[in-house]
Amino acid sequence: LLESSGESSGVNASFFGYEAPHLHAFAEHDHLKLSHGPENELDFGLSLISNDGGNDIPRETNSHGVCDVERSGGTNAEDLEIRMDLSDDLLHLIFSFLCQKDLCRAGAACKQWQSASMHEDFWKYLKFENTRISLQNFVNICHRYQNVTNLNLSGVLSAESLVIEAITFLRHLKTLIMGKGQLGETFFQALAECPLLNTLTVSDASLGSGIQEVTVNHDGLHELQIVKCRALRVSIRCHQLRILSLRRTGMAHVSLNCPQLLELDFQSCHKLSDTAIRQAATACPLLASLDMSSCSCVTDETLREIANACQNLSVLDASNCPNISFESVKLPMLVDLRLSSCEGITSASMGAVCFSRILEALQLDNCSLLTSVSLDLPHLKNISLVHLRKFADLNLRSPVLSYIKVSRCSALRCVTITSNALKKLVLQKQESLCNLSLQCHNLIDVDLSDCESLTNEICKVLSDGGGCPMLRSLILDNCESLSVVELNNSSLVNLSLAGCRSMTFLKLACPKLQVVILDGCDHLERASFCPVGLESLNLGICPKLSVLRIEAPNMSILELKGCGVLSEASINCPCLISLDASFCRQFMDDSLSQTAEACPLIEHLILSSCLSIDVRGLSSLHCLQKLALLDLSYTFLMNLKPVFDSCLQLKVLKLSACKYLSDSSLEPLYREGALPMLVELDLSYSSIGQTAIEELLACCTNLVNVNLNGCTNLHELVCGSDYCRSGDMPIDAFPPDSAPDKTKEIRESSDCQLEVLNCTGCPNIKKVVIPSTANYLNLSKINLNLSANLKEVDLKCSNLYNLNLSNCNSLEILKLDCPRLANLQLLVLFLMQLSPEPIASMHDLLVYRKFRD
Repeated sequence: LLESSGESSGVNASFFGYEAPHLHAFAEHDHLKLSHGPENELDFGLSLISNDGGNDIPRETNSHGVCDVERSGGTNAEDLEIRMDLSDDLLHLIFSFLCQKDLCRAGAACKQWQSASMHEDFWKYLKFENTRISLQNFVNICHRYQNVTNLNLSGVLSAESLVIEAITFLRHLKTLIMGKGQLGETFFQALAECPLLNTLTVSDASLGSGIQEVTVNHDGLHELQIVKCRALRVSIRCHQLRILSLRRTGMAHVSLNCPQLLELDFQSCHKLSDTAIRQAATACPLLASLDMSSCSCVTDETLREIANACQNLSVLDASNCPNISFESVKLPMLVDLRLSSCEGITSASMGAVCFSRILEALQLDNCSLLTSVSLDLPHLKNISLVHLRKFADLNLRSPVLSYIKVSRCSALRCVTITSNALKKLVLQKQESLCNLSLQCHNLIDVDLSDCESLTNEICKVLSDGGGCPMLRSLILDNCESLSVVELNNSSLVNLSLAGCRSMTFLKLACPKLQVVILDGCDHLERASFCPVGLESLNLGICPKLSVLRIEAPNMSILELKGCGVLSEASINCPCLISLDASFCRQFMDDSLSQTAEACPLIEHLILSSCLSIDVRGLSSLHCLQKLALLDLSYTFLMNLKPVFDSCLQLKVLKLSACKYLSDSSLEPLYREGALPMLVELDLSYSSIGQTAIEELLACCTNLVNVNLNGCTNLHELVCGSDYCRSGDMPIDAFPPDSAPDKTKEIRESSDCQLEVLNCTGCPNIKKVVIPSTANYLNLSKINLNLSANLKEVDLKCSNLYNLNLSNCNSLEILKLDCPRLANLQLLVLFLMQLSPEPIASMHDLLVYRKFRD
């Protein structure tokens, strides 16, 4: 707090609301008043201490120690002052960021900070908003700082008395803010003592005594804000006043003598009559901005008289004035017009609007009787049309029109827009919109989401030659009346047709198109993308697609998964890398052959469940020199010779559930060395026999991952027990006492690369044996889960890390010599069901060097 004394000229700054540890030292000074209430109930004081007597009264400090050292006057106090000392410039800079309350707190730290905090630069703006301050304290502060330019007393009790008492010290005051309480005629008369005052703000206050007229008379005032106040009559005589706001002030009469007034605000002055508003506004011939929104009594006659008297009026807000129609009102200099929620505004009102040739902004929200708007205004930049229940026709012509807001106009049917500046057009949820005409040469984004009545003709408007040559983004989501969409646009980049459930035909000739969204287009039957700039495309969400044509030079990924009736496909994508045609049951050999010839860079080809693919189609795969993955799962193939002959670079071959494959179908793999690059083979749920599986594992040493899940013909898996039928010598052909160098050479040539072996759910497998002589040095994972009849497992794999034997309920013998085994999965129920005897016997057979669960 700042405290006062009439005997000295220094200033001591103490805390706001801070209970100093040495309050008793100030007890002899009656003027010292510290507040112990909340921060919004603080007392301001001013304590004047003589320059030579600063040490007689101990300062309030943040700690007892500092005060005690200073009173001692010893060396420690001097050291402390040195430690706290900062350069005056730096301290001034730091304090410039503090509010007055924090300045007082900082001033209690030391003499240097006290002196810095009292610098008049920090006290030109006195902000006492919602703060309790005594009359004497306020007068002392104003006496000490007579260069105050800004004063805020909003919410201060008896603020009127404070200003009147200290007015002689406020001759440099420029801005005064008052609020709440009572302000009488004496207050406004006293303002004449402030010749530099140019801004006065009074809010939420009662003006005058209730029966007398309140007069504001000040020759230097430029801005006057009387907001949400209560008065009977207000008279304002300010010859230099430029801005006047009487917003939400309850008064029955107002008199203005402000010849220089430019801006007048009567918003929500409900008690003012039509005549009072007319007289006040017409008394200001230079008026440029008038806000009389929510003044329900205003009529067209008043508007016409204001138009005649105020020739320079450029901004008019007459929103929420139900008695005006704006007909015959001529405001040639009008730039900004707001007529929201005016029940009398109709289509006939637009004639008067057109008279304002330089109009730039127009707001017509919630005009319930407005049915059409047709404007040809060369300077119109933005227009707002929201919640117009009967609005059906919009015709706008302006070369500089840049913003249009149209929302909740349920009856809108026709929109015509001509503009060179419009870049984005949003017409969402206009349920009745069926006719759209655009001549917007710089239009980039168009959003017509949920315009349910839009017809196929919209495509001509949005194609080349339709008036939008720069269009880049188009959203037609949920336009359920669109059945045929044909877009020929050379600039379009993004297109969304999500939810267009009635669309059956789509033809896009958009060479720059990079994104297309077709979610929910359930009835699309024919689609053409020629040409497009797409890099990826997913058509699997179009289950009824039967005919497809694509010409996309940049496309690398194409998803056709789920297009079950796709029977005709022409795919010309020279950069295509991945094609997924899973479940395309009618995808024919001709389509596959054409695709293979046109897309030679394909690396991943998924033809799972493509039941119509046969030998002729597979023979065309010789065009795919980079093919690395081929998925032929769930097909009726019986002959794989075209695959072995054509796909020499193949690394992954998936033949899951190919029920018609026989053992002889795979003979080229293990007898002729076909597919030398193959590393992954999936034969899950196939009819391949025991012998073929054994020979595959023995002879195809290049395989890394083998899947035999659900193979019913697999009865036992004993690796390294038979010779490879391709003629290779087995790894144990030499006895232990033979030449070691030869043995090592053969083993190195026969090293198996197998790392993962999956045999999940093989119902008939009973035995799995992998001895160390099998040379499976890289085998790290074996999965035998759900092998219900498995009885014996004997593994000697030096690098095995993961073994899954869950749900192998018939397991009796388990032998493990796997020093790196870290994860062994056994169903807990299986162990719990065993009696103590078999657990002991199993424990005797379990051999391993390291095991972590």
